[in-house]
Amino acid sequence: MFRPKLIPFLAATAFAALGGCVALDNYPQKGDARPHPGVAAAHNYPIHGIDISRWQGDIDWASVKAAGTRFAFMKATEGGDHVDPAFQRNWEAARRHGVMRGAYHFVYWCRPAHEQAVWFKQHIPNDPDALPPVLDVEWNGHSRTCPQKIDRSLALEKIKLMLTELEQLTGKKPIIYTDITFHKDVLEGEFNEYPYWIRSTAAKPEARYSSRRWAFWQFTTTGRVPGIKGDVDRNAFYGSERDFAAWVNGEYDIGTLSWDKRRSVPPQPSPGPERTPAPDEPMVATIPGALTPMASSLHVSQAYAETGEAE
Repeated sequence: MFRPKLIPFLAATAFAALGGCVALDNYPQKGDARPHPGVAAAHNYPIHGIDISRWQGDIDWASVKAAGTRFAFMKATEGGDHVDPAFQRNWEAARRHGVMRGAYHFVYWCRPAHEQAVWFKQHIPNDPDALPPVLDVEWNGHSRTCPQKIDRSLALEKIKLMLTELEQLTGKKPIIYTDITFHKDVLEGEFNEYPYWIRSTAAKPEARYSSRRWAFWQFTTTGRVPGIKGDVDRNAFYGSERDFAAWVNGEYDIGTLSWDKRRSVPPQPSPGPERTPAPDEPMVATIPGALTPMASSLHVSQAYAETGEAE
């Protein structure tokens, strides 16, 4: 279809002038420090939320709520030895102000999966009204202690173990957060029964992810939301008010798009170590104990200090 070149230019200019809002924006109080016209469609979805960590500082949750924020995913843990210092404060404050909240765990690939699952389970409140937990899986090439990628089969094994454990803990099917690179390297065609929360800050998800149905779309990392100083990630839920309410109530599975009462998860044994990599599989790092249990003091705060992941 023929489209004059001037139209995209004018659309982008108008989008920038409105600070990230478009005419059909459902949340006009919110904006974007660096709006991108490629994600303008995100503003038309009816349900928006944020994801946060310590980097957002002290949050005025009353203002966040008043701006129409429907949900907040919060960083809880990373690897097997770090807890976000703002997690408990944000968790309770969001609850008091009526913002639905869920916890996420950032995977550190040089730590055994069973240790990470136990760590996450030890540090998140098992609140009945909490949103399902999130497993944040992405490469971290900027890490000083664990920059390399691991073999795809081992990554999938780690993810599977942690997803199983999180569902056992909460009775709710976890959400998988990922970015374009990790999805292409590891997740294409995998875990299709789980809801995906995907990052795409320059184009609609359909343009960046091959055959991937998504439930949440992180469309900017430079969002502006009343009650939060500076940048914050903004996210859109894929469906309607009815879909969202039914999912929260456990009546609708947003991973499979099926209507079914939330199934109970039978008790399962505590997680054990994942398999030892075969001799021909690449090692993830040259640090001692990279794929075997490590003492908690080995890299306390190191991984956390390095990661600039989806915060």
